[in-house]
Amino acid sequence: MYPISPQLAAFVAKTESFTSDDSSLAGLRHGYDRMCQAFTPPRPPGLLVSDFSLSGVGVRSYRPKASTPSEGWPCLLYIHGGGWVVGGLDSHDFICFELASALHVLVIAIDYRLAPEHPFPAAYEDCRAVWQAIHVGESPHAIDRQRVVVMGDSAGGSLAAALCLGLRDDGQSLPRAQVLIYPGLGGPPDLPSRRDCQDAPLLSSADTDGYLALYCPGPGKPSAYAMPLLAEAFSGLPKALIAVAQYDPLRDDGRLYAERLQAAAVETVLYPGKGLVHGCLRARGQVAEVDQLYRYLLAYLGRELLTQV
Repeated sequence: MYPISPQLAAFVAKTESFTSDDSSLAGLRHGYDRMCQAFTPPRPPGLLVSDFSLSGVGVRSYRPKASTPSEGWPCLLYIHGGGWVVGGLDSHDFICFELASALHVLVIAIDYRLAPEHPFPAAYEDCRAVWQAIHVGESPHAIDRQRVVVMGDSAGGSLAAALCLGLRDDGQSLPRAQVLIYPGLGGPPDLPSRRDCQDAPLLSSADTDGYLALYCPGPGKPSAYAMPLLAEAFSGLPKALIAVAQYDPLRDDGRLYAERLQAAAVETVLYPGKGLVHGCLRARGQVAEVDQLYRYLLAYLGRELLTQV
């Protein structure tokens, strides 16, 4: 039903091999962690990696073994995916150390609290707390606050978008750009991708509904900081790169968000992700179309992080 490449199909099969019969929350997290570990290559040489806390929130930093630039490090703030329910610092080690090494920048990953133990707004508040700590100089690393980009995949893309909305609404300093990879943004259930990709590889429409119910269990209309497509206005937000996957029930969340940003005169690029599936970032070096996505991401991030304001 989904005409993905043989290489991507092999990646999907390997990922699905870690699916457990244990459907409990603990079983889900254990299976996800094992899968992530299997796809995490050795860390590249030349990086210094350290774990610490900012405003009581656990973070992990990755920086080159080089002298600190005179104006401070360009910084990429990374927010991991996992449906707000699974994942952590180890699950997305693979992309954080790749970004730090390839771009020669500081990457700070956020270990936000997970649902359902900590439903919305816990994860959002943790991301806000880390942002504020960086901007009042609490980080042990010298950071060029004019060159900070926020990036996230899946649920992390939702949190990155929400962080930008909240900072704008409160009149706070904003990231230079927001990079959202196959984000879940709270689109309506009648979006075409919900139907066309309802049983897509690695993420079904039922999965998206289940994760969202754990993250936002309460009655009433959710906050735009939980579901950014509910925002009343999209002007005044940071420029955006939104990368979607063709065979993903969340595809049209990203498309719709890009349309709304563009309509509000926010400089926005939509990467269509032809032939891709949700969660494909781990297929680096295995799938040509994923390597193409990485080349695009690295070029965009390089322009935003390495160009002086």
